[in-house]
Amino acid sequence: MSNIAFIGLGIMGLPMAKNLVAAGHSVTGYNRSPQKVADLVAAGGSGAETVADAVADADIVVTMVPDSPDVEAVVTGADGVFANAKPGALWIDFSSIRPDVAARLAEEARTAGIRPLDAPVSGGEPGAVDGVLSIMVGGDTADFEAAESVFDAVGKTIVHVGPSGSGQTVKAANQLIVAVNIQALAEAVAFLEAYGVDTDAALRVLGGGLAGSKVLDQKGHKMLHRDFAPGFRLALHHKDLGIVTSAAREAGVVVPLGAAVAQLVAALVARGDGGLDHSGLFKLTTELAAPPAAAASGASASGA
Repeated sequence: MSNIAFIGLGIMGLPMAKNLVAAGHSVTGYNRSPQKVADLVAAGGSGAETVADAVADADIVVTMVPDSPDVEAVVTGADGVFANAKPGALWIDFSSIRPDVAARLAEEARTAGIRPLDAPVSGGEPGAVDGVLSIMVGGDTADFEAAESVFDAVGKTIVHVGPSGSGQTVKAANQLIVAVNIQALAEAVAFLEAYGVDTDAALRVLGGGLAGSKVLDQKGHKMLHRDFAPGFRLALHHKDLGIVTSAAREAGVVVPLGAAVAQLVAALVARGDGGLDHSGLFKLTTELAAPPAAAASGASASGA
């Protein structure tokens, strides 16, 4: 078992850190919100008041923060991971950030004597709580193998996908697929509700066929019950879709569906709904739909 510093105890990070404690690791957490550190301590971990203190004795440093600038802020500088972690320490970044930033920071880590892995995750809060996340890992094969005990404690599907930055590239593709699926599900639920069918029954049978997906399983009933408590916030998916559209443009790849959904997500975030779960795309979908009576009266008035 290892001494692990875990930086970033948010919706995903805290349950992941708790699972590492449960697996027998010694986990020291750091977070800007002291309450999250207290929650980790209550679960058997330890707390630190600074990043430097958290990583000082760590064999493995884990970061799980929202965006590229946040990762840079905690790993670089005099108080950051690179300046204070032990030479030879393993750094696992579970955050979802730009692939080019991940590759650049990996080089900086190696220069500092730190072994980097970019390892973004998929599965949302339920996957983090249950320790069954999908983890796509970029970095050296030997470092990937050295991190096995950490990955096994928090994930179920764990795949080494290539050199540094590759994990973030695969995560960007994941977020593209998830966003388009959520929007398609939102449109399907709105369609079902408009015709007054038993929506619970409809989702059950759809889930058993080719339309079935983890998105349908996890987000369908949130839409039916208008429960948009965040498991993965729209603001974060907005960030991820920005990564997708920017990287696709650089590669000369066309992502028309992804671009359209990115605009819908951007609209929700711009109006203040960024704190909702990404299933909140359903809200905008229903608001954009004209009620049947209004549509019929409009057609009659136009002489159609």
